[in-house]
Amino acid sequence: MTDSGLSPNPSDAPQTDLPQSAGVTPQQEGLILQRGGEELALEKAGDRFTIRPVEGQSVEDLAQQIHALEVNAIPTMGLIELQIDPAQLDQAMQVARSSSQVAFASHVYRLQNSPNTFVYLTDEVTIQFAAQVEQEQAEAIATSLGLRSLQPVAGIPHTFVFHVTDQAQSNPIKIANQLMRRSDVLTAEPNVAIKSQSLYRPRDPEYPKQWYLNNGGGQDLAAGSHIFAEGAWEITRGSRSVVVAVADDGFDLNHPDFQGKGKLISPKNFKEVNALPLPEGTQENHGTSCAGLAIAEENNVGIVGVAPGCSFMPIRTTGFLDDNAIEQIFNWATEQGAWVISCSWGPSLVYYSLTLRQKAAINRAATQGRGGKGCVVVFAAGNANRPVNGTVNEQGWPQDTLSGAVAWLSGFAVHPDVIAVSACTSLNKKAAYSNWGANVSVCAPSNNAMPGMWLQETGYVNTPPTIKKTLVGKGVFSTDRLGAAGYDPGSFTSDFGGTSSACPVVAGVAALVLSANPNLTAKDVKQILQGTADKIVDSDPDPQFGFRRGTYDANGHSQWFGYGKVNAMKAVQAAQQRLSRPTTARRIQQQNATAVDIPDFNFQGVLSAIQINDTGRISDIQISVNIEHSFMGDLEISLLAPSGEIILLQSRILGRLTQLQKTYSPQTTPLLKRLIGQSAGGRWLLQVVDFARLNTGRLKSWQLNLGV
Repeated sequence: MTDSGLSPNPSDAPQTDLPQSAGVTPQQEGLILQRGGEELALEKAGDRFTIRPVEGQSVEDLAQQIHALEVNAIPTMGLIELQIDPAQLDQAMQVARSSSQVAFASHVYRLQNSPNTFVYLTDEVTIQFAAQVEQEQAEAIATSLGLRSLQPVAGIPHTFVFHVTDQAQSNPIKIANQLMRRSDVLTAEPNVAIKSQSLYRPRDPEYPKQWYLNNGGGQDLAAGSHIFAEGAWEITRGSRSVVVAVADDGFDLNHPDFQGKGKLISPKNFKEVNALPLPEGTQENHGTSCAGLAIAEENNVGIVGVAPGCSFMPIRTTGFLDDNAIEQIFNWATEQGAWVISCSWGPSLVYYSLTLRQKAAINRAATQGRGGKGCVVVFAAGNANRPVNGTVNEQGWPQDTLSGAVAWLSGFAVHPDVIAVSACTSLNKKAAYSNWGANVSVCAPSNNAMPGMWLQETGYVNTPPTIKKTLVGKGVFSTDRLGAAGYDPGSFTSDFGGTSSACPVVAGVAALVLSANPNLTAKDVKQILQGTADKIVDSDPDPQFGFRRGTYDANGHSQWFGYGKVNAMKAVQAAQQRLSRPTTARRIQQQNATAVDIPDFNFQGVLSAIQINDTGRISDIQISVNIEHSFMGDLEISLLAPSGEIILLQSRILGRLTQLQKTYSPQTTPLLKRLIGQSAGGRWLLQVVDFARLNTGRLKSWQLNLGV
């Protein structure tokens, strides 16, 4: 297989009566990654490639033959990364592909907007077929491209994972692009692996222990900078039936704070494929500290976690974020009975959208786990001082690694079923490193430090431009690996931090909430945490960008702090109150199923109406649309509320997609929050506008789902 060439911007491609992707040449197809409904430009790494050895075969002889250095193993996909002199790359790959010891060989790629992070290609492709495609037809399409069916994707209709066989004439990246030109395929995504990063930065001297749980003030401590854990503990210190899964790099399970009858539940090591998720090497310290913050046992030894009475499910991850790895984590946690899943990690990429399979795995956990009530999924927002979803004008990076308008996206943090956690300091200020944005749910106390992101070739570095001011704030005291193996000598570290620290604190509060009221759904817990959070305010400008985003909008949301700093006492009290008042909102659901053509290149577009007679106040809103169009990137979709408010639901970023079946909610489309509290009654309109010539389509149906 060979790949070369670059893809032009879709808007620059010539207009035809076919979907725009039909004009992409085979050379261009090799460097466009289909992912999350977007097309991401790739470039090849010149000094490395990956192989999958035939089962039972060693690659040491091959590596010596081609003078390659083994760099990484990617366990879930059985891949080994080999580094080599760039001048020898093509010849070395040819030798590997002809070797009887090698089942699969591929280039390693980089995303153009994140050149320091590698993308590893696997031999899997996920395909979502149109509803009218029968199974035999789907198999025929796949077989013609050299694909063999592996399994359906749970929770997504007409969607299957396929294996790229030896009969395939193209690699998975090209195959996905070829499939996207078909009208009977909605989505095609190659499964790629990307190294994960732990979202933390340990700091220097010790500070008073566990000020973040409760404190009475002092140096560098603002009043109310803690989470009021003692007030929550008056009601519950956690129940053993509530299981907190922590997915991370490994856990020192011999630590005294992880001991206790019934403490450990279903440990799993996905890296070594066994039941002992212990750390290895000098760098795997992160999981031990994260777990201690959430669930350290109350046993008169060491520290106390936010939810000390809860059970602990330790999950050692592979360190890579391919589809299989994400499915393994969330499927295991769900199937083994986790109530809360804490994830203090993210992608080592500037822009990382989730695949269909990754979205579905998180959604299944959050909606089907815990007997249908859903697992509470908590993610750290990240430590780069960048938006979890937005564009920043970058400058000052070494060698202009990033420059100009750069789009940032953390797909895990923006998933609508996730609680995304930012970090505040012991002075109730924004932590200088903390990521921010409309998708942040709540914040929690952590340390203060320089922003940074993981660069795979150079390690964890500060993000330019540097901050030329003293950053004040206490570090977080937590469990550490026993002895000299961890961050600090001894069994504890005095300066843990980052959003990695904030995340398990919120996970622990969620566990206390469920201990107080096990009947709550995952969505209930998220609402309680957001609704009871303390509205801390930071009026200071950001030291890197100068803007001020530490206050709250009309909906009570802050870009920096979400709905505020989590308050364990208020949250547990609210959960307990719901035991006696199990009320649920009424739902109003209406649909307009009259299909209408979308006028081509007409800025007025088409309007479709739904009349609501109920005048109750809106507490929740969801809009589902079903549209077919030969090039979805031409379209903008807006909702016109009876109040006159116009909400842009979908901008022109859908590219070559030809089908859109999507639900918009306040979690995925924050502008919809403006409608919360308004009257539901009146005439609602959906407007679809085609802004370019030639490609056509129609609005098949749309649905309005209101909570009042």
